[in-house]
Amino acid sequence: MDGTPELAAEQLPAPRREPVQKRSRERYERMLASATEIIAEMGSHAMRMSDVAARAEVAIGSLYQYFPDKAAIIRVLAERSHAECRRCIVERLAGVETIEEFRVGFREIFDEYLDMFRAEPVMRDIWSALQAEKSLAAVEMAESRASGRVVADILARLRPTADRRELEESAFLVMYLGETAIRLASSQNEEDGRQTTQAYSRMALRELLDEGAKERA
Repeated sequence: MDGTPELAAEQLPAPRREPVQKRSRERYERMLASATEIIAEMGSHAMRMSDVAARAEVAIGSLYQYFPDKAAIIRVLAERSHAECRRCIVERLAGVETIEEFRVGFREIFDEYLDMFRAEPVMRDIWSALQAEKSLAAVEMAESRASGRVVADILARLRPTADRRELEESAFLVMYLGETAIRLASSQNEEDGRQTTQAYSRMALRELLDEGAKERA
């Protein structure tokens, strides 16, 4: 989208390893929780590895055993946030059988996204951190591709004559830009935020259902 090349997963910042034993797992989760608190309080730009270790009450060496740098921490937090958003898409759209049901479910996705952001404001900070860390730009791109494929799979069933490649590209664009719309809505008051998500849903549905073509005909 912005000229940043899409990187393979193995090229992106990632944790060195994930613990298996209960005690190590608890320490790992404490590190992530501490990083989340710091991002929420001061932003990702102010997060330092030494601060994460101090707040988690672990030695800095223990932190580096799992995370080579702060970008790796942000990636894990972002992927967890993305997994929750993907769950929302699947739950809202998996059972739809008609275009009208798709419309309703799609609008509910963005309403739920907004509720999630309001309940967990740090999600907005984590997504902003992806933009701040150039090495992580591909993480958001990959997630938009993945969530777009989920939407495209459902649309292909509802619109069997549509071009599959066009469906995937439209769905990718809609999901990528949808993150920006939700960040905007979450920074507004309740009424304006809902209006923003509703306006975006209307525009997105016109693109996904190719209603512009009908208007031009």
